[in-house]
Amino acid sequence: MRRKASLILLAFAVFFTAMSPLMRWYAFPRLAKIPPSQYQEAVLEAKNPTLVDYGTMTAKKVSKVTVVQTLKGNVEASEKIEKTDEDSSRDVVVWDALSYVQGPDGKMVSKVPERYIFDAHSQEPVHAAGEMVDGDAVKRQGIEFKWPFLTEKRDYEYFDAQARVTKPIHYKGTQTFRGVKVYYFEQTIPWTKVPMPKTMPIKGITPESLDKTGTTRWYTTIRKFWVEPTTGAPVYGEEIQKNELRGGTLLGDRDKVTVFAGHVKMREDYIKDTVDLVKSQRVLVLLMTSYLPWGFLGLGLLLLALSLWLEARSRRPGEPEPTAAPEPEPVNA
Repeated sequence: MRRKASLILLAFAVFFTAMSPLMRWYAFPRLAKIPPSQYQEAVLEAKNPTLVDYGTMTAKKVSKVTVVQTLKGNVEASEKIEKTDEDSSRDVVVWDALSYVQGPDGKMVSKVPERYIFDAHSQEPVHAAGEMVDGDAVKRQGIEFKWPFLTEKRDYEYFDAQARVTKPIHYKGTQTFRGVKVYYFEQTIPWTKVPMPKTMPIKGITPESLDKTGTTRWYTTIRKFWVEPTTGAPVYGEEIQKNELRGGTLLGDRDKVTVFAGHVKMREDYIKDTVDLVKSQRVLVLLMTSYLPWGFLGLGLLLLALSLWLEARSRRPGEPEPTAAPEPEPVNA
């Protein structure tokens, strides 16, 4: 009986020990992915920034500027791309993003739509029809909005939507943010000539009309992210950004006019919601990368030890060997 139990325990020990690496190296890369229907919203504010008045073409200090960023998963578009994708096994996510900027009076300053297409598992960009920023077709390189699962302590390539360029975003160290261990990343985009927004706040002023005046738009920013490494999700972000109009007849005798200059930070209520969401998602990722693999390994070793102990007890010396039943004596008539 003990030997039979020992063999059963040994079979379970082999099963759970084998499941440990399979969960981490086979199941996790296939199961951990961004859902195609995800919806996210964040509100950022710049207190006391400088903002241009397009009516007078002068820059002035205002109380605040609000930036509303939304990410909406487009399931229909992602399914369409998956059907035509060369790698038919790849899960594709399409995010329709919008950055909407409004002044202290609530009126629109600018709005820039994006379509970001990427691999649901690795967050690598997928190049397909519809990939764009503000209506301009782009071919992204590097990440945007989110880091890969199990983010590493290294620099990454990050796409800047305003400049339409990819530059390194540098790992600057490990910190604790609101009780969560995070990796701090920072990117600097030097002064770069950028396109005018397609949607302007004043009727009659269009990118085409500004181009005719010879006036150009320039932009620079210092971008900061605090990223939870297990999920690869930023829990907080800031930008120190400047925009200028330079040259052309529109500015008269001035060389440049500040369009916007300010320190943009995530609003407090959205920080709390983001941290709570990331904490819950972190547990799910750890379940597949740490808790279950190590748990299965420990259980397998425990069952193996118990199996060997039962096998040793079944062979313990001193116990009488079972004897065969005596044959019956013949009966004579």
